[in-house]
Amino acid sequence: MADDICTHILARRPTPDRPLTGLTVLVVEDSRFASEAIRLLCLRSGARIRRADCLASARRHLATYRPSAVVVDLGLPDGSGACLIRELATSDQPSPVLLGTSGDPAAEPVALKAGAHGFLAKPITSLAVFQQAILSRLPVGSRPPGMRLVSGEEVTPDPLALRDDLSHAAGILAQRADGQSLEYIAQFLSSVASSASDTDLAQAASQLERARSDGSDSRAALSAVTHLVETRMTGTGPF
Repeated sequence: MADDICTHILARRPTPDRPLTGLTVLVVEDSRFASEAIRLLCLRSGARIRRADCLASARRHLATYRPSAVVVDLGLPDGSGACLIRELATSDQPSPVLLGTSGDPAAEPVALKAGAHGFLAKPITSLAVFQQAILSRLPVGSRPPGMRLVSGEEVTPDPLALRDDLSHAAGILAQRADGQSLEYIAQFLSSVASSASDTDLAQAASQLERARSDGSDSRAALSAVTHLVETRMTGTGPF
């Protein structure tokens, strides 16, 4: 019995190839494809992962436990991830590691201003970058001792998760979305496109977002986005 307990304790200690063992990462991300990438990175690193797909879900998680690290997408269906970052950064028990993420590079200063310790630009696929982003911001006493292996491994999320994202977007687009919904879907598809390295979809989503923000006629941009989503859903696009 004592040997089993010791084995379990040793299994939860960081190792050179699993430097995040013992840590729990909360990912606040509405994209299943992006979440799947982080799940694989956590798996390869030894960390446990929990996911919230919106601000409300994240707050429910945080009301019951305090994760070792929180990764927050800036564009969420019920508001800006910057609001959650600000809440966590100024709370009585701030998260040891608080990272913002987005497919839009311009979102980095927004995340940092809100109180994030760092920023992960999508696509998030590099094991070394992910591990370093967390380990470098852990309190010194919480970092694993000794050397660690620096891996050049890149993860590849399951394409089915991407199709789930596209199906979600198609459902919103089919409902003759209002202005607020279109603003969200433009941000969502821009993020998904960045994670999937789909430059055509990223450009179309960006054009829709610009049309919404400057008040111009968005029908052409909306039609282009809808067409690209449909072609990717039917398998005639790059996926």
